[in-house]
Amino acid sequence: GKKNYKADGHPSGGVGVPGGGAVGGGGGGAVKTRKPDNTAFKQQRLPAWQPILTAGTVLPAFFIIGLIFIPIGIGIFVTSNNIREYEIDYTGTEPSSPCNKCLNVSWDSTPPCTCTINFTLEHSFESNVFMYYGLSNFYQNHRRYVKSRDDSQLNGDNSSLLNPSKECEPYRTNEDKPIAPCGAIANSMFNDTLELYRIDNDTRTPITLIKKGIAWWTDKNVKFRNPTGDGNNLTALFQGTTKPVNWPKPVYMLDSEPDNNGFINEDFIVWMRTAALPTFRKLYRLIERKNNLQPTLQAGKYSLDIAYNYPVHSFDGRKRMILSTISWMGGKNPFLGIAYITVGSICFFLGVVLLIIHHKYGNRNTSADIPN
Repeated sequence: GKKNYKADGHPSGGVGVPGGGAVGGGGGGAVKTRKPDNTAFKQQRLPAWQPILTAGTVLPAFFIIGLIFIPIGIGIFVTSNNIREYEIDYTGTEPSSPCNKCLNVSWDSTPPCTCTINFTLEHSFESNVFMYYGLSNFYQNHRRYVKSRDDSQLNGDNSSLLNPSKECEPYRTNEDKPIAPCGAIANSMFNDTLELYRIDNDTRTPITLIKKGIAWWTDKNVKFRNPTGDGNNLTALFQGTTKPVNWPKPVYMLDSEPDNNGFINEDFIVWMRTAALPTFRKLYRLIERKNNLQPTLQAGKYSLDIAYNYPVHSFDGRKRMILSTISWMGGKNPFLGIAYITVGSICFFLGVVLLIIHHKYGNRNTSADIPN
């Protein structure tokens, strides 16, 4: 005979067991049923809405997306292209480069190796100019490197100052003194000095480079703090600590200005915010526009003076200096504009193709409601 099947496809009744009666639900109690409760939600009777995709709804959607995306993309692309950018690689790997003599420099050579690169700006830079240094093949994203810091020490905690975190090993102590700031990130801080000069008829005019305002406000005022104690003498506050191994001078001598010295030095803060990719740029200086009558950097001849302290040749790295203006959307990045234009064009193209198909074959199947 037929078994009595429940709605959920399982045979009803107990399960036959060899050697005796059927096993029911807990000895004569209510039989446990696997049937979902009789509610609209569990029985999937809730009112639902499904879009019925017809040519009349799909085709306009494609065209509207295309017509919205393409102008946005063109706008973003043009904005990005209006940003002026100039880049100089000063690694010195080429024998003809002025910095070639500094290629195998060690970080503690005194006096530092200096080189000068002359360059010409074809176009003037109108608005404020941002000066960056860039490094390539430098993996600031390595897990052990990223963790190699003590944030409470950098936040001015006096106990962490003299007893840094274990994460900082092997840059935690040197000659039995705690290192401030400890860790591999601080130890590898970029320390080339870049100076910019404008050349007019063989006279070199230095361009004012502003070194404050390059770090995040929260980093400078919240995350990084100098240790506290009697008076504001940083030399005394950092007593009992030693400088990172690769640094030429201790942290309390990074700058002559007290509000840019020690842990709140902005170059140091910028370096401590690790980059996500092995080729990166970090903000180095700002060049502010003097007045509205003339551009920040006029077209013409310039020279870049480099105190070359930072060795990158050993790991096939490269160093570069970038001058760039910005717009409302940040620095130069054509990708977003190209992506918008591409998506808009594809949608528009699909709309045209589907319109042609609809026009040609749309009226064929008048008996659409008869299944196959």
